[in-house]
Amino acid sequence: MLIPIVLMAAAVPQAAELAVVAPEPSERGTLAFPAGFFAETQPTSAYDMVIRVPGFTFDKGASVRGLSGAGGNVLIDGQPPVSKGDGLDEILKRIPASSVERLDLIRGGAPGVDMDGRSVLLNVVRKQSAGFRAAVTPSTSLVYDGRVANSLRAEAQWRWPGGRSAELSQVLSTGAFDEQGDGARTRFNADGTIRLRSRIDADATRQIFSTTAAYEAPWFGGRARVNAAITVNPFSSELYDRYVGGGREYEYNNFKREQQEVGGRYSRALSQRLGLEVVGLRQNTRTVSSVHFEAPSLERDFRLERNGEETVGRVTLKLQPSTRLSFEVSAEGALNRLDSETDLVVNRLASIIPAANVQIKETRGEAAVRATWQANVAVTIEAGLRQERSKTTAKGDVTVENPLNFMKPRVALTWIASANDQVRLRIEREVGQLNFEDFVASSNVASTGTLSAGNPDLTPQQAWVVEATYERRFKGAGALVVAARHFAFSDVVDRVPVFSTAGVILADSPGNIGNGTRDELQASFTLPLDPFGVSAAQLRGQLTRRWSEVIDPVTGLKREISTLRTSGGRDAASFAPVSWDAHFTQDLPRLNAVWGFDVVGGVRDRAFRLTEIESKKVSTAVSVFTEYRPRSNLTLRVEAQALNQRNVKRVRAVYAGARNLGVLDYTDVRSLEWGGSLFFSLRRSFGG
Repeated sequence: MLIPIVLMAAAVPQAAELAVVAPEPSERGTLAFPAGFFAETQPTSAYDMVIRVPGFTFDKGASVRGLSGAGGNVLIDGQPPVSKGDGLDEILKRIPASSVERLDLIRGGAPGVDMDGRSVLLNVVRKQSAGFRAAVTPSTSLVYDGRVANSLRAEAQWRWPGGRSAELSQVLSTGAFDEQGDGARTRFNADGTIRLRSRIDADATRQIFSTTAAYEAPWFGGRARVNAAITVNPFSSELYDRYVGGGREYEYNNFKREQQEVGGRYSRALSQRLGLEVVGLRQNTRTVSSVHFEAPSLERDFRLERNGEETVGRVTLKLQPSTRLSFEVSAEGALNRLDSETDLVVNRLASIIPAANVQIKETRGEAAVRATWQANVAVTIEAGLRQERSKTTAKGDVTVENPLNFMKPRVALTWIASANDQVRLRIEREVGQLNFEDFVASSNVASTGTLSAGNPDLTPQQAWVVEATYERRFKGAGALVVAARHFAFSDVVDRVPVFSTAGVILADSPGNIGNGTRDELQASFTLPLDPFGVSAAQLRGQLTRRWSEVIDPVTGLKREISTLRTSGGRDAASFAPVSWDAHFTQDLPRLNAVWGFDVVGGVRDRAFRLTEIESKKVSTAVSVFTEYRPRSNLTLRVEAQALNQRNVKRVRAVYAGARNLGVLDYTDVRSLEWGGSLFFSLRRSFGG
């Protein structure tokens, strides 16, 4: 590592019990979970271990431009992966559990650790012993409608004396999309009478073809790592919507995403207290999407092609004058480009789409300084300041040049109240990254008739965030974490009307609609069930309550922020802004097996557009699994997915004109049932 990070030791007298010992002053706030802590659950990969860490909620990161905020909340040997196309969950699944020495839970910051704006990070520390490890995992999924989806995963890791290592993996995966199934659609008039009934038959398939490789070795007095990934993601769906009484609608979607990526990191200790780190990433992406739609007297064809490039680099100097104090200075630069071409043909006549064919370029730079100070054995303070400058230009159907300048301060405090209690406070100005896909037209024009135009003249959404977190550790492996957050937004990115030069409303598009707020109250828990008479068992869960408010640019009235995920019951009749999940696992040592179940609460996404409000509602999903290990190198997993027949509902309230006129034309309710699937996998590992 660039600068040594001294982590707190923990004694584990039993696999199911973590005894927290009194740490040294400089080590306070970090918990170490040795590999033996997870032995009862028989993990096969680092991912299996990560998701079972008490009081930790895994986040694989966001798909954003640049390096900040994209890496998720898990480090590997003290460093975030230099990859964006290769998901953090996939990277962790390729690390065999047998190669993991321990997992370090860093809470509230530690000298020499870049928390990247997070209050909690998990560090996966691998064994440094030389050797070869590999695994092959064939799997199959039997879908309720008779389809069979087969997949194959293979991975290998080599580690040689002297600190050299290499990794290689291949994934060939096919799966059915669990939000497309059979069902019904009913269209209601404004007075509640039925205008249309139909029966739906829908199928969708998604695939992944991925090759990744990495090599790491000592280089010029430091360490260098380079990784590369090639990924192809095809997706297709077909939907037949047959009217009761005659007639039909037909929709076919075809989507393909190709991505090539290469990244690298070089780190070197310039002295005992000063270190250097250089990180770079290059990514090329090509996306082609086409939609064909047919209805009585109507035919639409939509095609979208996007070619994107991203080049980003960062240089960081880290200074640690003492075990209690560290400083970090960094500079990051990025060049981004997106070429987009969009075509829409309605009844064989070409249609005009605002911002259909656009070339977008962005240059962005950021300078940052950060300090972490452990004031005493109980208090750690982190303070930082980032200054970002960027310029976005658009050419083609729209010509725009938009320079931007943002300052992003951050202050965080961690107080260790006792060996089992911790309080964390944070205040920070966050600036969201612009999504290039908002700059150009999108494909829902074909299936719903709703024109979603592009807007290259967007300003990033900003927010002042205040967060307070309380963490309580129970004797053994129990933990309760409660967090409250308040977001005060400016330049909220939502939907705005698009006008012609004559002042006529043409469509809507992403745009800035002013100020808004969001509040969250979140609780997560890990509860060992041995005290309740259920041996070697654990229950984990999370519950989040959200409130949001913004002024609707069409009606001028207060409403929730678009696409803020909320939750509710199976029929989605009434949804509260709550999301939740629960996970149970139990070890069966006499059978060399583990079993459990997962329950994910129903969710709702709502989008407010110019002439309609669209809600997508997905009911609660229940899955049950078991893993049997007849030998130490062989694991069989069987999983019954969506046992309760998952329901996916789309509700469109469509108005006769803009929503502010208040004239509802109809409400279209489409309800699809997913009958579940039975999943089998067999993992054969090789090496130590």
